[in-house]
Amino acid sequence: MSELADERSGTGAATESGRGTARTTDAAGTAGTAGTSDRRLLRGAQTRQTIARHAADVASLEGLSGLSIGRLATDLGLSKSGVQTLFVTKERLQIAAAECAREAFLDAVVRPASIAPRGAARLRSLTEHWIAYAETPLFPGGCFWAANLADFDSRPGKVRDTLSRHHQDWLGTLSGELREAVDAGEIADLDAELAAFQIDAVLTAANIALRLGADGATAKARRVIDGFLTAPR
Repeated sequence: MSELADERSGTGAATESGRGTARTTDAAGTAGTAGTSDRRLLRGAQTRQTIARHAADVASLEGLSGLSIGRLATDLGLSKSGVQTLFVTKERLQIAAAECAREAFLDAVVRPASIAPRGAARLRSLTEHWIAYAETPLFPGGCFWAANLADFDSRPGKVRDTLSRHHQDWLGTLSGELREAVDAGEIADLDAELAAFQIDAVLTAANIALRLGADGATAKARRVIDGFLTAPR
C-alpha cells in the first residue's frame, strides 16, 4: 500500500511539474509576442511621425494639395504600400501633416512663451517667438498656415476644419493675453479680438515679406505690435 501511494505521489508530482513547465513556456511565449508587437507599434509610430513631419515641411513649400503618398515614400526611401498602410488616404496624410505642424509650432512658439507672466509680457514673448519661427524658419517655406489657409479657405472638409481650428486657437491665444494686459492695467483699453486679428495679419505679412527677401519686415511688425502694448495714460 505504501509503495503504491508513493508511486501515485511521484506521478502526480511529475504531472504538476510538467504543467508548471508548460505554463512557464506559455507565459514566456506570450511575453515575447507582446514585446515584439510593442516594438512594431513603436517603430510604426516613429515612422508615421517622420512621414508627417516631412509632409509638413513639403506642404510649407508646395501646399497640402501637393502632397502624395508616392512622393513622400520616394523622398524618405520607404515603400509606397507601407506609407499607404499608415495613412490610408491623402486626406488623412494632410491632416497628420497639419497636426504635426501644430505640435511643432506649439513647441517653438506657445510653450516657450508660457513661462512669461500673463498679459503684456507673454504677448511680447509670443510675438517674438513667432518672428523667430518665421525667420529661422521652423518649416522650409516659412509659416505653415500662411502657406495653406488660403488654399483651403473655400474648400469645405476635414482639412479646412483642421487648419481653421489651429488658426482660431492662435487668435484666441493672442486675444486672451491682450485681455489679461487690459485687465491688469498694463495697456490701454482695446478690442482684444480686433487687436489679435491685426497682430496676426501683421505677422503673416512679415512672413510673406521674409520669403520674398524684403528688408525690415520684422522691424515693421515689432513697431505695429508695440502700438498695442502702449501703457494707458
